[in-house]
Amino acid sequence: MKKQAENKWKRWLEIWMVATKLGMTSFGGPIAHLGYFHEEYVRRKKWINEKNYGDLVALSQFLPGPASSQVGIGIGVARGGIVGGIISFLGFTLPSVIALIFFASLLQIYDIRDAGWLSGLKIVAVVVVAHAVIGMVQHHAPDIQRKTIALFVLVVTLIWQTAFTQIGVILIAGIVGYFLYKNKSIKEGQTNVSLFPISKRLGYLSLALFFILLIFLPILSRLISSNWISMFDSFYRAGALVFGGGHVVLPLLEQEFVPTGLLSTQEFLAGYGITQAVPGPLFTFAAYIGAVMNGWQGGIFATFAIFLPAFLLIIGSLPIWDALRTNSKVKGALLGVNASVVGILISALYTPIWTSAIKSSMDFALAAILFFMLVYWKLPPWVIVLTGAVGGFIISYL
Repeated sequence: MKKQAENKWKRWLEIWMVATKLGMTSFGGPIAHLGYFHEEYVRRKKWINEKNYGDLVALSQFLPGPASSQVGIGIGVARGGIVGGIISFLGFTLPSVIALIFFASLLQIYDIRDAGWLSGLKIVAVVVVAHAVIGMVQHHAPDIQRKTIALFVLVVTLIWQTAFTQIGVILIAGIVGYFLYKNKSIKEGQTNVSLFPISKRLGYLSLALFFILLIFLPILSRLISSNWISMFDSFYRAGALVFGGGHVVLPLLEQEFVPTGLLSTQEFLAGYGITQAVPGPLFTFAAYIGAVMNGWQGGIFATFAIFLPAFLLIIGSLPIWDALRTNSKVKGALLGVNASVVGILISALYTPIWTSAIKSSMDFALAAILFFMLVYWKLPPWVIVLTGAVGGFIISYL
């Protein structure tokens, strides 16, 4: 019994160390984060296999909120139960929360949006996502049928760049996959092992709490005149209703706080700049807004409010998803869904990641060097991040 408890603590500590490292080095937004996760959790640590990772990414694309954070929570749950999910979330999120709260009072003085080292970090994101795409194509689109599904999703998501387009093409891919593979034996779809140790009862309670808060917080905010309740309501709704990740939630928060006078346009734009510069989830922009409004307490409070719906949704969905994905009738659909994720990743690799990072032949040369360092020299991600930052800084002066 004592040994089991020691193993739990050891595993939780390991989750904390790995998640914190990712929280300090994962630049480039949600799709880039999935690339970093793939490199660390699938390739290096082997905490989760390719199929289960693809299934988890597919689930996160269906749910509103920060997709990369939800994937991180899911991997933490698979590795260390509910406590592991919480630890994984905190490790990945806290570095950027602390940085944004710290810089909340300084951003009006320093403008870093065009800094050379920031451009270098964007190039790092290109390299990491490209590496993840190569690996996921091999595992999730090995045959011509799934390559065709990925191509269809790639083309559609490039032409119509909305969050609802992503949901639509994933559903279509699932239907196509169901009919293509319902009578075929696919080796990668034959696992029946439960991955997430969460009871359905806890899942249903989490989903019920999600909807209760979503419905009653606006009512409570109108009945009780409290800045803290209004603040919690605004951030909770932003986290609960946004599809497409952090890039979508930023303008939504602008509409929520700038017109009301709680935040000036200058303060919002300054925070927008630093949020693009720090690693970790873009939803931590809430920490900056909360800190500007109510100090560090406001920053912590806003962070809790905006991430709470994502946590409730992923905890509520995992046991249901776990049961569905091991159902023989659903496996074919999931093969199509996973192929669609490959198409979405390739689309995101081009825009916004490639288009915002690779602007000259020197940028491309730096990307090539970083790719070689990551794929062939197999250097750790923090070395790639540091080299990219230094390389971007040098290029800005050439």
